Amino acid sequence: MADIAIFGGLFMAAFLAATLLPAQSEAVVVGLLLGGYLPWLVLTVASLGNILGSVVNWCLGRGIEHFRHRAWFPASPAALERAEIWYRKYGRWSLLLAWVPIIGDPLTVVAGVLRERFAVFLLLVSLAKIGRYLALAGVTLAVV
Repeated sequence: MADIAIFGGLFMAAFLAATLLPAQSEAVVVGLLLGGYLPWLVLTVASLGNILGSVVNWCLGRGIEHFRHRAWFPASPAALERAEIWYRKYGRWSLLLAWVPIIGDPLTVVAGVLRERFAVFLLLVSLAKIGRYLALAGVTLAVV
Protein backbone atom coordinates (compact mmCIF):
# COMPACT_ATOMS: atom_id res chain seq x y z
CA MET A 1 0.00 0.00 0.00
CA ALA A 2 2.87 2.38 0.77
CA ASP A 3 4.33 1.81 -2.69
CA ILE A 4 1.04 2.87 -4.29
CA ALA A 5 1.14 6.13 -2.33
CA ILE A 6 4.82 6.66 -3.16
CA PHE A 7 4.34 6.07 -6.88
CA GLY A 8 1.10 8.04 -6.86
CA GLY A 9 3.02 10.94 -5.37
CA LEU A 10 5.74 10.54 -7.99
CA PHE A 11 3.13 10.53 -10.75
CA MET A 12 1.48 13.68 -9.37
CA ALA A 13 4.83 15.45 -8.91
CA ALA A 14 5.81 14.64 -12.50
CA PHE A 15 2.36 15.57 -13.82
CA LEU A 16 2.32 18.94 -12.04
CA ALA A 17 5.91 19.65 -13.09
CA ALA A 18 4.85 19.40 -16.73
CA THR A 19 1.95 21.82 -16.39
CA LEU A 20 2.20 25.57 -16.12
CA LEU A 21 2.13 25.26 -12.33
CA PRO A 22 5.45 25.80 -10.54
CA ALA A 23 6.52 22.31 -9.51
CA GLN A 24 9.51 20.00 -9.91
CA SER A 25 9.81 16.24 -10.00
CA GLU A 26 13.57 15.69 -10.22
CA ALA A 27 14.09 15.58 -6.45
CA VAL A 28 11.39 12.93 -6.09
CA VAL A 29 12.91 10.82 -8.87
CA VAL A 30 16.41 11.08 -7.41
CA GLY A 31 15.12 10.31 -3.91
CA LEU A 32 13.36 7.17 -5.07
CA LEU A 33 16.35 6.03 -7.10
CA LEU A 34 18.65 6.56 -4.12
CA GLY A 35 16.06 4.81 -1.93
CA GLY A 36 16.52 1.61 -3.91
CA TYR A 37 13.30 1.60 -5.91
CA LEU A 38 13.42 -0.13 -9.28
CA PRO A 39 14.81 2.39 -11.78
CA TRP A 40 12.62 1.20 -14.65
CA LEU A 41 9.49 1.62 -12.52
CA VAL A 42 10.51 5.07 -11.24
CA LEU A 43 11.31 6.24 -14.79
CA THR A 44 8.12 4.78 -16.25
CA VAL A 45 5.83 6.40 -13.67
CA ALA A 46 7.64 9.75 -13.81
CA SER A 47 7.67 9.76 -17.61
CA LEU A 48 3.98 8.90 -17.89
CA GLY A 49 3.01 11.61 -15.42
CA ASN A 50 5.20 14.20 -17.10
CA ILE A 51 3.99 13.32 -20.60
CA LEU A 52 0.36 13.43 -19.48
CA GLY A 53 0.93 16.87 -17.93
CA SER A 54 2.24 18.09 -21.28
CA VAL A 55 -0.80 16.61 -23.02
CA VAL A 56 -2.97 18.69 -20.68
CA ASN A 57 -0.98 21.76 -21.74
CA TRP A 58 -1.52 20.88 -25.42
CA CYS A 59 -5.26 20.54 -24.78
CA LEU A 60 -5.29 23.88 -22.96
CA GLY A 61 -3.53 25.41 -25.93
CA ARG A 62 -6.26 24.21 -28.25
CA GLY A 63 -8.79 26.38 -26.42
CA ILE A 64 -6.58 29.09 -25.00
CA GLU A 65 -7.62 31.93 -27.28
CA HIS A 66 -10.79 32.39 -25.24
CA PHE A 67 -8.92 32.69 -21.93
CA ARG A 68 -5.46 33.98 -22.82
CA HIS A 69 -5.93 37.45 -21.30
CA ARG A 70 -7.78 36.49 -18.15
CA ALA A 71 -6.13 37.44 -14.85
CA TRP A 72 -6.26 33.87 -13.51
CA PHE A 73 -4.45 32.36 -16.50
CA PRO A 74 -1.19 30.81 -15.19
CA ALA A 75 1.13 32.06 -17.97
CA SER A 76 1.73 35.69 -18.78
CA PRO A 77 1.00 36.93 -22.29
CA ALA A 78 4.70 37.76 -22.61
CA ALA A 79 5.76 34.19 -21.77
CA LEU A 80 3.30 32.76 -24.28
CA GLU A 81 4.45 35.27 -26.89
CA ARG A 82 8.11 34.26 -26.42
CA ALA A 83 7.18 30.57 -26.70
CA GLU A 84 5.12 31.23 -29.83
CA ILE A 85 8.00 33.10 -31.47
CA TRP A 86 10.36 30.27 -30.55
CA TYR A 87 7.93 27.66 -31.85
CA ARG A 88 7.34 29.49 -35.13
CA LYS A 89 11.09 29.92 -35.62
CA TYR A 90 12.16 26.35 -34.79
CA GLY A 91 8.94 24.51 -35.53
CA ARG A 92 7.86 21.23 -34.05
CA TRP A 93 11.47 20.25 -33.30
CA SER A 94 11.42 22.78 -30.49
CA LEU A 95 9.21 20.29 -28.64
CA LEU A 96 12.39 18.32 -27.97
CA LEU A 97 13.05 21.11 -25.44
CA ALA A 98 9.78 20.41 -23.61
CA TRP A 99 11.83 19.19 -20.63
CA VAL A 100 13.64 22.52 -20.19
CA PRO A 101 12.49 24.56 -17.18
CA ILE A 102 10.65 27.84 -17.88
CA ILE A 103 10.40 27.48 -21.69
CA GLY A 104 9.29 23.86 -22.01
CA ASP A 105 5.81 24.14 -20.53
CA PRO A 106 4.74 27.19 -22.56
CA LEU A 107 6.07 25.47 -25.69
CA THR A 108 3.66 22.59 -25.15
CA VAL A 109 0.78 25.06 -24.77
CA VAL A 110 1.84 26.90 -27.93
CA ALA A 111 1.95 23.60 -29.80
CA GLY A 112 -1.75 23.28 -29.00
CA VAL A 113 -2.46 26.91 -29.94
CA LEU A 114 -0.73 26.41 -33.30
CA ARG A 115 -2.60 23.14 -33.84
CA GLU A 116 0.40 20.81 -33.94
CA ARG A 117 -0.79 17.31 -34.81
CA PHE A 118 -1.25 15.30 -31.63
CA ALA A 119 0.72 12.25 -32.83
CA VAL A 120 3.76 14.40 -33.69
CA PHE A 121 3.41 16.31 -30.41
CA LEU A 122 3.19 13.12 -28.38
CA LEU A 123 6.20 11.52 -30.06
CA LEU A 124 8.52 14.52 -29.68
CA VAL A 125 7.44 15.36 -26.13
CA SER A 126 7.76 11.72 -25.09
CA LEU A 127 11.30 11.54 -26.47
CA ALA A 128 12.22 14.72 -24.60
CA LYS A 129 10.64 13.77 -21.28
CA ILE A 130 11.89 10.17 -21.24
CA GLY A 131 15.35 11.30 -22.33
CA ARG A 132 15.52 13.80 -19.48
CA TYR A 133 14.59 11.19 -16.87
CA LEU A 134 17.02 8.65 -18.37
CA ALA A 135 19.84 11.21 -18.13
CA LEU A 136 18.85 12.09 -14.56
CA ALA A 137 18.79 8.40 -13.59
CA GLY A 138 22.11 7.78 -15.30
CA VAL A 139 23.81 10.58 -13.39
CA THR A 140 22.14 9.61 -10.12
CA LEU A 141 23.00 5.93 -10.36
CA ALA A 142 26.55 6.62 -11.57
CA VAL A 143 27.23 8.66 -8.44
CA VAL A 144 26.02 5.93 -6.10
